[in-house]
Amino acid sequence: MKFGLRLLLGFFLISGLAAFFVLRVFVLEVRPSVREVMEDMLVDTANILAELARDDLAHMPSGGTLDGSRFAAGVRDYAARPVDAKIWDLDKRTLDYRVYVTDASGRVVFDSGLPGGASAVGQDYSRWRDVARTLSGRYGARATREVQTDDRTSALYVAAPVKDGERVIGVLTVAKPISTVQPFVDRAERKILLSGAGLLGLSLLIGVLVTGWVVWSVRRLRRYAQQVQFGERLAPPALPGELGELAKAMQAMRERLDGREHLEQTVRALTHELKSPMAAIAGAAELLHDELPSADRQGFAREIRDQVGRQRALVERLLELAKLEHRSSLEHAAHLDLAACADAAIATAEPRARQRNIVLRWAQRTSAPVFGEAELLQLAIANLLENAIDFAPRGSAVELSLQNEPGHVRLAVRDQGPGVEDFALTRLGQRFFSTQRPSEPGTLPHKGSGLGLAIVREVVALHRGELRFENAAPGLRVEIVLPTH
Repeated sequence: MKFGLRLLLGFFLISGLAAFFVLRVFVLEVRPSVREVMEDMLVDTANILAELARDDLAHMPSGGTLDGSRFAAGVRDYAARPVDAKIWDLDKRTLDYRVYVTDASGRVVFDSGLPGGASAVGQDYSRWRDVARTLSGRYGARATREVQTDDRTSALYVAAPVKDGERVIGVLTVAKPISTVQPFVDRAERKILLSGAGLLGLSLLIGVLVTGWVVWSVRRLRRYAQQVQFGERLAPPALPGELGELAKAMQAMRERLDGREHLEQTVRALTHELKSPMAAIAGAAELLHDELPSADRQGFAREIRDQVGRQRALVERLLELAKLEHRSSLEHAAHLDLAACADAAIATAEPRARQRNIVLRWAQRTSAPVFGEAELLQLAIANLLENAIDFAPRGSAVELSLQNEPGHVRLAVRDQGPGVEDFALTRLGQRFFSTQRPSEPGTLPHKGSGLGLAIVREVVALHRGELRFENAAPGLRVEIVLPTH
């Protein structure tokens, strides 16, 4: 299972379980809470009515009832009142209190009416919990179901003592069916469930967004690691928090490992490259200790000077390459014309080309806008020209062509030299890899350091371009492809 799917599933399970238990608690608490509020109101009502019934009950003859009393008439008038109340989004059309009064012995002396119009007047309620507990001086209340298996048919009975001074002369009970408040309970439960479902949906949406962001960030890190693995030089992705710190740590680790490997390879290659000139310098210096003709002494001195020059050029190019290899992006990029950079490179290479009677000329030239560093692009083109001059025969030409195509530009440099073996084409541009240069009459053949093309490859990589080599029969054609933006 993929990382993003596992993360989303875990978030879904946590959110779902949390929402389930929270909603369950809310729903289970609604009905008891409504009953508690209902009981509180019935307590107030029962005590008020007990005060109103006190005088009539105190003056009632022994064995009599409250029928015809002022209290009884008031309660019956209440029951007959029409009502049409809009309570939020629910309509109340009936008055639902049932009121009954017992004397001190528990006999019912007044009843506003049972469901169906029946009356309990004359019955003995002394054993009912509400009456019995009130007569004994305690709080009396009960809940009775009309249908034992259906809680919705239950009614809540709350009693209050009717007192004449300190003496309890009877009990007044107020009853209200639970079914009358059931619509309010159902509405509250429905709103809780809908709100909970909405909250769960919002939580899941947030979970999807957070998971998507985490997966996107992790994939950016993975893509960065893969590109670095294949040798691309990129800046670490800009990510916030710990992921950003991880990206920077990966970059630091990559730079440290690259630096160590680069140092080992450079030392080995540099040691190899310096062996020949050092041996030549040592041999010439040894011979200069002897008595030599002036011409031989000048020849050996010239050999030392040439070899020192080779070493100096090698060190300078190596330092330039090291700076390029440790850069991950362009530092002073701007919009410029690649043709102008090529013209500047041609002016730099022209003196050396004239020494070897080589012509530098344009085969095709056009304006080529690119986004990059002019100094680096000029350096790369100058190295291409210098490499082409080294391989071009005396009296030949080195041609440049520049094409502007949709989305990119192409700059090609071609010499008229012997070209390169096919197996070596893929290795051109590697540090210290070079092929044998054509030898001049009276000189020994020699190889370059390969650092010139390595510098070109690094510059092209920093500009997100491509470096291509192909044999042109005769000669070698080197092409730089750069994006226009």
